[in-house]
Amino acid sequence: MQITNVSVRVRNARAAGEFYAGVLGLDIARRPNGVVVTLGTTRLELVEDPAAAGDHHLAITIPSNKFNEAKTWLQQRTVLLGTPEADEFECSPAWNAHSLYFAGPERSVWEFIIRRDLDNSTAGPFSSADLLGISEVGVVVADVPAVVATLTDDARIAPYGEAQGGTFAPVGDTDGMLILVAPGRTWFPTADCTAEESPVNITALGGRPGTYPLGALGALHVLLQESPG
Repeated sequence: MQITNVSVRVRNARAAGEFYAGVLGLDIARRPNGVVVTLGTTRLELVEDPAAAGDHHLAITIPSNKFNEAKTWLQQRTVLLGTPEADEFECSPAWNAHSLYFAGPERSVWEFIIRRDLDNSTAGPFSSADLLGISEVGVVVADVPAVVATLTDDARIAPYGEAQGGTFAPVGDTDGMLILVAPGRTWFPTADCTAEESPVNITALGGRPGTYPLGALGALHVLLQESPG
């Protein structure tokens, strides 16, 4: 599925917007209740909510031929996140991907990822134009298996890869996926950025078109639209 719109709650939308504009060089538009960021093929809405809980995780797909350039570009702008052993990571063989992580606003954990199964190479030096779109959204739900079952059976969004369990389960495909996790889980590769339930609205192309309120009190709201053509 292709993620076209993501709406998340942030504690300070103005400060978060300044990060995306000033650090990542993205276009932003201020709204009465927050900020809208244009990130490749995805529209990211930051809704102001001083009581927002938890730390977000999102991943951006970049051209598969520009990983090293992207890393250098990013190191000049913000802090990379890693372990004592590494600051870039090869994903499991089923993912056929390679990624790095960096610190975003409000303790959010962002990721640049190349997916070798996608034909998305670009020419020229790396720039913010090579931030192709959001391809992963971390979503916290109290009952991960139940949400996976609903997305699989009703929305026709299948589990992705072999990492499926009671506290962590990706669903979707190489174009876009939801990373479903249980409350209290920390976002890799940090030890202190924690996932907590917070409303997330996602619009995507693919699956069975419809509206799917999921999680406690509909904390995850997915709108699936039919792909053009």
